[in-house]
Amino acid sequence: MTAFTDHVARAADKMRTLFPETPLQLNHYLSQKYGAHIWLKREDLSPVRSYKIRGAFNFISQYLAAHRDGDASFVCASAGNHAQGFAFICRHFNRKGVVFMPVTTPQQKIDKTRSFGGEFIEIRLVGDIFDQCYAAARDYSEQTGAIMVPPFDHADIITGQATVAYEISRELPEKSRPDLMILPVGGGGLSGGVTRYLADIGWKTQFRFVEPAGAPSLKRSLEAGKRVRLDAVDNFVDGAAVGEIGKENFKLLKHFRPEDVTLIPENRLSSTILEMLNIEGIVVEPAGALAIDALKDFKKGDLRGKHVVLVISGSNFDFERLPELKERSQRYEGLKKYFIFRFPQRPGALRSFLDLLGPEDDVARFEYLKKSARNFGSVLIGIETRHRSNFDALFKRFDEAGWAYQDITENDAIAGLII
Repeated sequence: MTAFTDHVARAADKMRTLFPETPLQLNHYLSQKYGAHIWLKREDLSPVRSYKIRGAFNFISQYLAAHRDGDASFVCASAGNHAQGFAFICRHFNRKGVVFMPVTTPQQKIDKTRSFGGEFIEIRLVGDIFDQCYAAARDYSEQTGAIMVPPFDHADIITGQATVAYEISRELPEKSRPDLMILPVGGGGLSGGVTRYLADIGWKTQFRFVEPAGAPSLKRSLEAGKRVRLDAVDNFVDGAAVGEIGKENFKLLKHFRPEDVTLIPENRLSSTILEMLNIEGIVVEPAGALAIDALKDFKKGDLRGKHVVLVISGSNFDFERLPELKERSQRYEGLKKYFIFRFPQRPGALRSFLDLLGPEDDVARFEYLKKSARNFGSVLIGIETRHRSNFDALFKRFDEAGWAYQDITENDAIAGLII
């Protein structure tokens, strides 16, 4: 064993006083679908429904063991899984913890963090974005002496997250040693720890890293050969929407190729979340579905007969987001489109339009935007259908009837403002 694998093993042993190993399950649905042996490492079944409890536990336990400080308190900045893991661990060690969250944090996440931490946790809502919240937490740490617990960029956090790999190495039969492991990436704590641990124990497993298309911090950094801070991040995949890969984490990942990173379209990811919920009854948050969705990018036959491990990173999903997921999924699958029509201001115009719809087409939205001319008005129309091919026939009927319209489904600038 190397020094690192020894530290990981000891961290995992200590965690057993808190929670059992999360299960590694052979998923028959995905295995049959892709002709492979697909194993799911179910971090969504940890006490806080994500792997973040591991890093928080190792960081705080290591600090307390090294300092023997009976008055030590802790602080973190997070609007998601790190906050919940941090709160759970503060209560476990009977230590005061302060969690800084953006004012925009959904109430469900605030309540869950408070329930995990109980009387040991204080929640402070500061700023509209994470950077403001993080700055406030750093200021609090400097002013009070509270120990800052970072979400990913620290050796003890990386060691804690690497216990995922330690458990996988114990749970898998030797003959099922994975040919490929697919890891979601946010700040890089999980991917950095897992890849180092498996390399140190001599596994020749290949890795595929998965990021949301709207937050490709690892891929852009690998392309540049250095850490890159993104100018903007899409927060839909909130558990992996990180503007810059961690410094310590990138040291462990910089030898990989940009081609080893897959970027997942957020709308396609929505379809995967709904698929796992409806078919398998497995609830995954957007970041937790990244590894599953990445299977879609392999060519047919590439995975046949192989052993593949997917890390399901979390399931802290707010079910109030289901309508948004359905909307995104339908748009990705080509089952829903939005148009701006130039609508004539005359009796019977609406009836003429409706007569063009097919038996499987339905108007999901109809809204006058403005009267653009004396005889015409701009109308926003959303149409749903059962088969994406129906739109080809519908477009043909629109054109033959002489309707003036614009498909704005993929126009983010316009759609983002009015849909």
